[in-house]
Amino acid sequence: AVDNEVVVPVDKTVRLLVTAAPTDVIHAFAMPAFGLKIDAVPGRLNETWFKAEKEGIYYGQCSELCGKDHAFMPIAVRVVTKEEFATYMAAFEDGGHAAANATLAAVQ
Repeated sequence: AVDNEVVVPVDKTVRLLVTAAPTDVIHAFAMPAFGLKIDAVPGRLNETWFKAEKEGIYYGQCSELCGKDHAFMPIAVRVVTKEEFATYMAAFEDGGHAAANATLAAVQ
């Protein structure tokens, strides 16, 4: 489980800007279903993109051996319809993460 899912609309190109805090270590954002693996390097900004073509929840993780908490760095991307994404964003703008997450269907 993750603290916060990344929520994106289906069939849209999503641009990712990846970095790490200046005093942190190197991490790596890896999402195998989208063919992504990009390093998060302190003080450097890396860029990549993906386009999810099917709704669902996709899982990844930090794939760099970055320290004792490496195993606790999961990633989840939830791909939703364009209508669900519009509803999610409207709720987020009005009430933040909790309100936006309440608009998403529970996953069994």
